Amino acid sequence: MTLQRRIIDFLGLRRSMAALLAMVILVGMGEKLGERFLPIYILALGGSAYVIGLLNGLDNLLSALYSYPGGYLSDRLGYKRALAAFNLVSIVGYVIVIIFPTWQAVILGAFFFISWDALSLPATMSLVANVLPKDKRTMGVSLHSLIRRIPMALGPVIGGLLIGRFGERDGVRLAFGVALALAVVALIVQQLMIEEGQRKTQAESNPLRLVRYMTPALRNLLVSDILVRFCEQIPYAFAVIYCMKIVGVSAVQFGLLTTIEMIVAMLIYIPVAYLADRGGKKPFVVITFFNFTLFPLVLLISHNFAMLAVAFIVRGLKEFGEPTRKALIMDLAPEDKKAGMFGLYYLIRDVIVSLAAFGGAWLWEISPRTNFLVAAAFGALGTLYFALFGRDLGAEHARR
Repeated sequence: MTLQRRIIDFLGLRRSMAALLAMVILVGMGEKLGERFLPIYILALGGSAYVIGLLNGLDNLLSALYSYPGGYLSDRLGYKRALAAFNLVSIVGYVIVIIFPTWQAVILGAFFFISWDALSLPATMSLVANVLPKDKRTMGVSLHSLIRRIPMALGPVIGGLLIGRFGERDGVRLAFGVALALAVVALIVQQLMIEEGQRKTQAESNPLRLVRYMTPALRNLLVSDILVRFCEQIPYAFAVIYCMKIVGVSAVQFGLLTTIEMIVAMLIYIPVAYLADRGGKKPFVVITFFNFTLFPLVLLISHNFAMLAVAFIVRGLKEFGEPTRKALIMDLAPEDKKAGMFGLYYLIRDVIVSLAAFGGAWLWEISPRTNFLVAAAFGALGTLYFALFGRDLGAEHARR
């Protein structure tokens, strides 16, 4: 076996996986060019902190509400056709933001372009489960997560350059124009290269009927995840405002901070996936939850670019066990309803977590310190809960 063949087998690469990864880069690059700067764009258009809180809350709420339809359509149509439909929905959102330079248009467009991650994740995980054997699924999810970080790292830098050159209003609109073009290319690539190897299944239209398939161990993970996501989402939309308006870094510097975060995440994905497939998964998830908790505390004491870089290194480390958690959901889901179970998990999680995003604006109006400290308190609670009551599910399923 050649070295190239060994690398391909080690990473679990297949034709459809390669097409999926190309699509993730194209769509993600376009999305991240402008999305991270939407709070700044809203302020430039005359919106308030409460509008930013509304956008962040919608991000979580719509992600939750779209998750189950995403899983249902993937089970019903097959992941190839479902991914094409989801891409078209995002394109509509980009067009709205480009044509209408108002904060109201941003909110309306968000109903469409926010949909991509939520709608596509169940279909993506279904594709991974279909084309890879069980002992390669954690690696497959990790590779997907790693590739996603490439546009997350580069997109904000390019977006920051566009804002620096064309201003906060025109720069963001231009970024969404590039996003539109990349989404069209991604649509063509995914249809030409992804093989519809999945047999369409009898999709479950009622999410309540799937609840009985959730094991107590999966529900326990879900509770911990909800608490930790409160920690993430309370300050999420305001991190860019804190960095640019309070600490005083430029748009380009904030883009570089995001790049630092993504590089750190990318460096740990493959080693952690290799170890998680061969040992217990609980320690990796605990470390992830701890880093979620630590980020707002480090951000609070950061008053220059160097300290912000440390904070975003911590933020990158929060990805330590994320692919492991997703692979765990995939293993526990019924073989013929994997996409639906993914959608159900995220539906429950994100509906509840959307409350944190809406509340984040209220806490920010009190003070940034209040916002960050409350976020860290939720993270500590979720981390402690999982450390005490979480089960080492990775080891359990490795023996199956």
